[in-house]
Amino acid sequence: MSSQAFPTFVVRPASPGDVPALHALEQACFASDRLSRRRLRHWVAADNRVFLVAERAGQILGYVLVLLRRGTRLARLYSLAVGPAGRGQGLGKALLSAAEEASSHSGRLFMRLEVAEDNHAAIALYQQLGYRTFGSYADYYEDHGNALRMQKRIRYRPENLHSLAVPWYGQTTEFTCGPAAAMMAMAALRSDYQPSVSEELALWREATTIFMTSGHGGCHPIGLALALQRRGFDSEVYLNQASPLFADGVRSSAKKAVIQQVDTDFRAAARDRGIAVIEQEFTQEQLQQWLEEGALALLLISTYRLDGKKVPHWVTLTGIDGECLYVHDPDFDDEQNPLDSQYLPIARDDFARMSLFGRERLRTAVVVRRVKPAD
Repeated sequence: MSSQAFPTFVVRPASPGDVPALHALEQACFASDRLSRRRLRHWVAADNRVFLVAERAGQILGYVLVLLRRGTRLARLYSLAVGPAGRGQGLGKALLSAAEEASSHSGRLFMRLEVAEDNHAAIALYQQLGYRTFGSYADYYEDHGNALRMQKRIRYRPENLHSLAVPWYGQTTEFTCGPAAAMMAMAALRSDYQPSVSEELALWREATTIFMTSGHGGCHPIGLALALQRRGFDSEVYLNQASPLFADGVRSSAKKAVIQQVDTDFRAAARDRGIAVIEQEFTQEQLQQWLEEGALALLLISTYRLDGKKVPHWVTLTGIDGECLYVHDPDFDDEQNPLDSQYLPIARDDFARMSLFGRERLRTAVVVRRVKPAD
């Protein structure tokens, strides 16, 4: 039996004039949880969405609506519908692929969706396109049906970026991002280096500032550089301020005195051991140059743009291209797959703001290189 040929269709942005046809499509495709005319008009006019239709000869065959959550890198598939006249022609796949591309261009990194657990055709389509199930909702729909939660990373590591293959390691405590980032760099630069929880805690003890804004102290960039040198790696520190780091983050004068003493001792140890502490800004061009030379960099960022918390956090730079920096983030929550924290793309402009921490606008990087064996 020969396959049936269908006339081509076009995928284009939805417009206000499409609302009557979209409403009719809702009635034909869904028995419940339908979008009303009012909501359709709202989403056609909104700016925080991707709304595309598939059209042939003036007829709307299907649509996809994706919500772009402000302040995050997440996109959410809100609705996907293909009417009877468009089924069996690949419209669903074409619409979703186009929505992923548009969401990616809007800076989103992941697409999430909910799908009825008994909608096997839709689940098969999502799985074919690379979505994975990461949770479920009971009694999610109007008919009390359950929903699966699925997610896909829609921005992938480009093939042409300057990068080393870097193994990922997840921090095991809320305060050991620095050691986890350092272990990832060391494991990438020397194949016989083995990250471990014991090593993670040892690195933290060597590099900690003792106190931080609250809870356990984080890691000082010079402390990390000293710890890296003890393990046979060359390192240097770029640091845009000469005053003690993180002292403004605590209110107690006693804690400030401790942080200041730790800072003084780290700087003295770096001088004694020949570790360069370069008190100036680093540039993104330097980051690219270090990667091209086979080095890696540990970067301190503020998590405010990620989770709304003004917390210092260490990540490992793993790649860079014309649009993004790519990092391994050692932190992930229960809803995430560790794969989502690897080669995580951060737009260059976003990184320029994210890499400044606190009122003193601290920017720092620890450059890590493998020591070349003697001839």
